[in-house]
Amino acid sequence: MKEISFLALSLLLIMGCVENKKVIFKTATPPVAVKKEHVREIHGDKVVDPYYWMYDFFGKGPDSTLVVDYLKAENAYVDTVMSGTVAFQEALFNEMKARIKEKDESVPVFKNGYYYYTRTEEGLEYFKYCRKKGSLDAPEEILLDVDALAEGHAYYAAGGFSVSEDNKLLAYGVDNVSRRQYTIYIKNLETGELYPEAIANTSGGSVWANDNKTLYYTSKNEKTLLSEKIKRHTLGTDASKDATVYEESDKSNYIGVGKSKNNQYIMIYSQATLSAELLLADASKADAQFKSFQPRLKDVLYDVIPLENEFLILTNKDAVNFRLMKCPIDNTGVENWTDVIAHRKDVLIESVDEFKNFLVVEERKEGLIQFRVINRSTGDEHYIDFGEPTYMAYTASNPEYETAKVRYGYTSLTTPSSTYDYNMDTHEKTLLKQREVLGGYNSDEYQAERIYATAKDGTKVPISLVYKKGSKRDGKTPLLLYAYGSYGASMDAAFSSNRLSLLNRGFTYAIAHIRGGQEMGRQWYEDGKLMKKKNTFTDYINCAEFLIQEKYTAAEHLYAEGGSAGGLLMGAVINMAPQLWRGVIAAVPFVDVVNTMLDESIPLTTNEFDEWGNPKEKDAYLYLKSYSPYENIEKKDYPNMLVTTGLHDSQVQYFEPAKWVAKLRDTKTDNNVLLLKTNMEFGHGGASGRFDYLKDIALEYAFFLSLEGITE
Repeated sequence: MKEISFLALSLLLIMGCVENKKVIFKTATPPVAVKKEHVREIHGDKVVDPYYWMYDFFGKGPDSTLVVDYLKAENAYVDTVMSGTVAFQEALFNEMKARIKEKDESVPVFKNGYYYYTRTEEGLEYFKYCRKKGSLDAPEEILLDVDALAEGHAYYAAGGFSVSEDNKLLAYGVDNVSRRQYTIYIKNLETGELYPEAIANTSGGSVWANDNKTLYYTSKNEKTLLSEKIKRHTLGTDASKDATVYEESDKSNYIGVGKSKNNQYIMIYSQATLSAELLLADASKADAQFKSFQPRLKDVLYDVIPLENEFLILTNKDAVNFRLMKCPIDNTGVENWTDVIAHRKDVLIESVDEFKNFLVVEERKEGLIQFRVINRSTGDEHYIDFGEPTYMAYTASNPEYETAKVRYGYTSLTTPSSTYDYNMDTHEKTLLKQREVLGGYNSDEYQAERIYATAKDGTKVPISLVYKKGSKRDGKTPLLLYAYGSYGASMDAAFSSNRLSLLNRGFTYAIAHIRGGQEMGRQWYEDGKLMKKKNTFTDYINCAEFLIQEKYTAAEHLYAEGGSAGGLLMGAVINMAPQLWRGVIAAVPFVDVVNTMLDESIPLTTNEFDEWGNPKEKDAYLYLKSYSPYENIEKKDYPNMLVTTGLHDSQVQYFEPAKWVAKLRDTKTDNNVLLLKTNMEFGHGGASGRFDYLKDIALEYAFFLSLEGITE
């Protein structure tokens, strides 16, 4: 086959229509990716991979143009097939945008004498970062006008805002490519001028020492994007000569730098999935030397919370669900750690927020977050009650140490995102703001539930779901089942105003809290990674089967969606149980697992060995190969599918979904729709503007709704 076969797409389109229920997708001849000879051989195993050449784009090799042309041809195919939904997509976009309050302002956060907040303006995609001195009635200072800075850029992300202790300098990071490679700039807040130094190839965040001229930041490897070094920059000097104060030798570790809430320490952390180390330096000394708190121990994670006269340590040492310990300031070795909160089999400790007179311990029990408030002086404690069956709660920005108020965020499947202040002395709760849903929203019109499916090994797996009241459980309701299931990330039940466009059209939305996450404790994560990864996939399938059995839906009305590692989930379950799904969306999916994990030049690969395994080891290789979506495509029917990616994706490179779709299209035996949509300007997180991303959601919703015969 000639290499340009797919470039002639526009000449090959055969217009027509396919009756698929009531939906009409336009028919066209899809792109056909060329095949090139390539054989992977490892551990005596030979695998033919005719689409391996798609890796070539970022290498600027001979196939670079071929790759881009192929992706463009796939995009043209999407445009053709979905052309009948263009008006519907536009209506969905406008509908979702109309629910967003365009002129808005975040709840101000008080720090070091100033109230900081962001505000958005009508018709603009980004925001302004602002502050007021001492009082909310004081004049506004616009520290950074991101709307103006983003002009002319297809993508623009600004973050990592760090204000010096004297309140005169702002350091911030900018990524205008969407590769998560940030350049740090420093702005004089008194004059409005930028300092000449620009610190390239960083994680974006930074922290100031107490001298107001020394800045610490994380430097990345330009190719692999690994966070390799912590550097120290002195204001007004050449950034290329910045001193390295820490360099990580273990490529499986992520590193970063921060500052203790009491402003006493600069803190370097190094952490992999199974071990951690923290180093401390005096924040008042510009040339302070970093000292290890406790050298890393096998299978031991720990985090440190500095107090006035002791350190608290949150650790999994001899405690699967973590415990809270303490040690003296001058004897931080593990032999000096003693219990503050002992380990419990049924409660996971996730984090601790410290205040002068209180501790707020974020715990997770039976899959739900709870806040345990402890008075440091009296030892008295109590819990904050949330009162819903399924929800999401989290401690918000609490930079002030000497306060009796803790700020937290709360949301549920029926409650819009809300910000509260809670007085730990009086136990009074104050709602500061609830995100407004324009156009009218009444939570009483919707019903949330938490139910449990039984996995094949007898494990009870929670499912959170929401639907419009009046929906019937007769097996005819369309249902979208979402899940992630990796890295110990818990997918809590949060509100989405965009999701109303599905619920109001009769869909039920469900989240499967499968293993690989951490909803049910640390063991929930341990049982869904490495050589137990397949539990993640079978849990999801069992949840789907339970929803069908209980008549929440039926296979002909069941839809699946997951992104990134959740895209791996999508790839695995369509291989294992393709008959269960009417339609599937796999967003930026991690689907070429073996090849990616074999290539240490690909960003983040070495950081991931503790999550997936290292295929250079034979047992890990064989297990990864046994479930990797790309490796397990077979000649059989697959569901309707929409696959999305970004050309500049740094987390899951574009070539994984591109190869996967090419192989699926060449192998599958059905006539169902298979679409690959590549955003040629963005990366893993999609568009950077607050409205642009809605176009992607409109496409996804139009895909699902059209398959149900819902076209308006």
